[in-house]
Amino acid sequence: MTTPSILLRNAAVGDTTPDAALVHRRGQAIHIQDGLIAWHGTEAEIPAGLACDDEIDLGGRLVTPGLIDCHTHLVYGGKRVADFVERLGGTRYDEIAGGGGGIASTVAATRAADESTLFTMAGMRLERMAGHGATTVEIKSGYGLDPLSEKKILRVARRLGGLGLADVRTTFLGAHAMPAGYEGTKADYLAEMSDEVLPGLVAEGLVDAVDAFCESIAFNPEELEGYFGAARALGLPIKAHLDQLSETRGAALLAKMGATSADHLEYSGTGSIEALARAGTVAVLLPGAYYFLRESRSPNVSALRTARVPIAIATDHNPGTSPMESLPLAMNMACILFGLTPAEALRGTTANAARALGLSDRGSIANGLRADLAVWEVDSPAELSYNIGFSPLHSTFLKGTVRREDSRRADAHDGA
Repeated sequence: MTTPSILLRNAAVGDTTPDAALVHRRGQAIHIQDGLIAWHGTEAEIPAGLACDDEIDLGGRLVTPGLIDCHTHLVYGGKRVADFVERLGGTRYDEIAGGGGGIASTVAATRAADESTLFTMAGMRLERMAGHGATTVEIKSGYGLDPLSEKKILRVARRLGGLGLADVRTTFLGAHAMPAGYEGTKADYLAEMSDEVLPGLVAEGLVDAVDAFCESIAFNPEELEGYFGAARALGLPIKAHLDQLSETRGAALLAKMGATSADHLEYSGTGSIEALARAGTVAVLLPGAYYFLRESRSPNVSALRTARVPIAIATDHNPGTSPMESLPLAMNMACILFGLTPAEALRGTTANAARALGLSDRGSIANGLRADLAVWEVDSPAELSYNIGFSPLHSTFLKGTVRREDSRRADAHDGA
């Protein structure tokens, strides 16, 4: 079934260019055909005789590519409010974990929750993300840490893609942490994930990529090499949580294996950054976790720029360290906390975020790409990184199908 042919008129198009300047062109038009951008240009350049099923006057509103959240942990059970309160009171993370909190508490709650409950709760989170302009959302597993629970999380994530809120990409994060009570070694656990769990997930079509937590409290590069090799043998792209708490030298492994992204990078030195640059790996910065944990060591953005490593931004939505659902808020934090420009922040949640997911069919306003667009009630693209605490979203187009934010707000009000 094809979607209607639509001509968007009277638009102010905001897109990013390679020189990091924000482009803001008024009087633009975009033709959508079969869910793709068929043509875009000025109103004066609209092809003669162009036939459309519908025309929409955007009233001069800003149009950007739909935002892409390339790092989330959206499907989980329970909350971590108690951890938050304890941490504010000065309790260390290892003390919280030792008392039954931390990731272990989320794993227990996720294992205990049935699929219907997880789907309902994650669907509400995804709806709110879409209300902030997200049209593509990556969802990781990693809060199951056993075969059945990991599969349950990924099944829920696949079902979320059917809601029509955003396109969902799934990532297997079985190597998130060692499960409590596991009787074998780290090598035993990773072998089980690589040899038994991952092939089954691929056979069922539940996984698009493979991730791991490469850190002193989780897994080191030597331990992960075989795990990543198994993923690559199955044709899956790889990525890693890297250098969040210490420099692990894991960048060399990611570069060797052609990883699509390296995420966090607070402790990555110039050597690690140069390795990522040589491999074309995207640096995914996660300011929400940095803020929430009150960290003091930020990623070396200057070195990333010098090495010309593409920078993406994501919410890192998770219950323990970044319970954030707004990509524009992540953009603001990246500018304020990490020193990115608004242009870098917009590119980081569009073109570079698409690249971090290995997607070449979205992230920019260009002919032939998916018609995933966000329409905003703002005067300039820089406002997307400027505003805090509300969403100026007017509507989104997901592969050419429009979703109006203003009408959804009206529906919610009417039903209250």
